[in-house]
Amino acid sequence: MAVQTGDVLDVTADKPASGGRMLARHDGQVILVAGAIPGERVTVRVTKAGKQVAFADVSGVLEASGDRRVPMTDPECGGCVYAHIAYARQVRLKGEILRDAFVRIGRIPLHEDPAVSAGPEHAYRMRARFNVQDGRAGFYRENTHDTCDPRQTRQLSEDAIDAVEAAVRGLAAEGVTALSVELAENVAGDQRALHVDAAHTATIQPAIARAVEEARLTGATSSTTDGGTSAAGDPIVTDTLATLTNGRVVTGVLRRHPQAFFQANRFLVGSLVGEVMDAVAPGPVLDLYAGVGLFSVAIAASGHGGVTAVEGDAVSARDLERNAAPFEEALHVVRGSVESYLQRRPTAPPQTLIVDPPRTGMSKAAAESIVRSRAPRIVYVSCDPPTMARDARRLLDAGYRLSSLRGLDLFPNTAHIESVGVFDLYL
Repeated sequence: MAVQTGDVLDVTADKPASGGRMLARHDGQVILVAGAIPGERVTVRVTKAGKQVAFADVSGVLEASGDRRVPMTDPECGGCVYAHIAYARQVRLKGEILRDAFVRIGRIPLHEDPAVSAGPEHAYRMRARFNVQDGRAGFYRENTHDTCDPRQTRQLSEDAIDAVEAAVRGLAAEGVTALSVELAENVAGDQRALHVDAAHTATIQPAIARAVEEARLTGATSSTTDGGTSAAGDPIVTDTLATLTNGRVVTGVLRRHPQAFFQANRFLVGSLVGEVMDAVAPGPVLDLYAGVGLFSVAIAASGHGGVTAVEGDAVSARDLERNAAPFEEALHVVRGSVESYLQRRPTAPPQTLIVDPPRTGMSKAAAESIVRSRAPRIVYVSCDPPTMARDARRLLDAGYRLSSLRGLDLFPNTAHIESVGVFDLYL
């Protein structure tokens, strides 16, 4: 009999699935279970049943794993679906997830789980988006629009959350209703900037100035529902390239606004940059989806010339241009979409092509242009194993081979994993 919504079942969790659940089976039907650990026998309640797969939550643990721990937080608050699993086991599970994606989706056999670099579990986040309800800033609970207390997740420092709360109070004192707040910190945590989305008001400018003062920010920007904008202070945070490369580069800084994309983990960002820098071959470098220049500026500052960085987001591109200016002889910045650049770029391929696409992976147009470029080496940075595996299959079909693959646990206690794959052309 097919599994139905509301059924209570006894199942054994088999292996991790991408997204944070564990795969189990009941009478041959796949059950994706939240709150389990592979090897455990658990009682689950089915929350959604489909023809091919059902979803369920753990309601009781019959045979517990030795890696089970009491979570310090609501597992559904702000992405803490692995909070019940000992951290060392979390890291191993992420290696399994990465390997499974490459084998199952990419049809790329891996003989062992890729290594995954671990870091501290708490106060690691430099970037976060808070939703504001009834004057309180929080994270959404999974699959809802209900906010929960971000402090319980321990992803951010207490000082960072204090600053966000002080800013929201300052805005409210001036009659401004904040809808959401984006936070950016530097690695040291001694600089903070915010971007606030607020309801329409004529008093946004003095309110933003008060928020900056009360939260002790470097600055803040805002936008209102009617399209208005304002700013106060200097709404950026800054890190030296020495900090962001673990000392490999001694000059230069990266400045960024809170709306610009940047890696969130202060403890592992240097390791990520190091992985990419180590993979760069001598000769021209093309950095696609370059953001504010985390990879391209570091590479140029290390003495490597012939670097081109392409970024389409307006905020990130402005920061990229400013960060690249001291290295203009080595680094050329292109503002525009990756697809449009690849369509018009010179025919000579770069020696190394770096691609760090959004979670959806490379677009079909970008992937086709990249494989046609015949760049000898492609360094692919990904935050989503399934789309990376899909794109890896495209590269292998075009004559590339996977030379190396490793992960970095940039988001402890969540199911997310950052990966760096190196692909070399052999045909």
